Amino acid sequence: MDRMPPRLVGSLLAFAGVMALSFDGLVRLADTSGMNIVFWRGLFMGVALILVLRVLDGEWIGRHLRRGGRDAGWVSLGFAATTLLFVFAILNTTVANVVVILAASPLFAALFSGLLLREWVPLRTWVAILICLGGILGVFAGSLEAGGWIGDTMALAAALVIGLNLTILRRAPQVDRLAVIAAGGLLAALIAWPLATPLDVGPESLAVLALMGLIQMPLALSLIALATRHLPAGEVALFLVLEAVFGTLWVWLFLAEAPGMITLAAGGLVLLTLAIHGTVGILKRP
Repeated sequence: MDRMPPRLVGSLLAFAGVMALSFDGLVRLADTSGMNIVFWRGLFMGVALILVLRVLDGEWIGRHLRRGGRDAGWVSLGFAATTLLFVFAILNTTVANVVVILAASPLFAALFSGLLLREWVPLRTWVAILICLGGILGVFAGSLEAGGWIGDTMALAAALVIGLNLTILRRAPQVDRLAVIAAGGLLAALIAWPLATPLDVGPESLAVLALMGLIQMPLALSLIALATRHLPAGEVALFLVLEAVFGTLWVWLFLAEAPGMITLAAGGLVLLTLAIHGTVGILKRP
């Protein structure tokens, strides 16, 4: 990848990470309480990445976090908060609504990037963000009648934290991406531990959580975090719109949770917007 243009590298990393992340809604297959899900996923994710770091460079996570300084601490806290918010959003509204609302992440990432980094995204990105936000507001309004507004609110809070996290990562290249994700997972597990009953989780549920915690989530979050080395945070976050489409599709296929018409329309709108935005960006750059 060294000879590839940085924007292309960042785009490929972000796309691959979001595609891996799109399976996250299948966490419902674990069929256990929210705190149990947070505990086991966070623990598996943290342990897996700590061991990966140890094998790759022979250092434990503490040294990586110290080198990252205060930014490493904030990002770790952000990953923990996102884990908690996402799980409880999934359990309190439809998966389709959650992943569509998470598409608001580019709005927050672009705003924080401008305020904190003076790295304002181009006009076309703002237009794409606003169109996507319009679809998300429609989904949110539909949930007010169905009683899923609590889950939708948690999903919107998660989108805000994701946008801020991506911005901090963009500002702080010294922060080890794997280390902060590992620390975030362990912190989420620690927060959930007093309210969880982890030993009551059955073997099938534990297998689902292990697969997602050891492989799917570390891979997805690491790729997305690495993409911030090559792209502005707002543009990385825009790829999260794809999760709204594919996350809905996987849940539809594997859990038979059919999305409502508003969610389907919003998903189609954001996918089309992302495709147009990406095409324009490619044509405008060598």
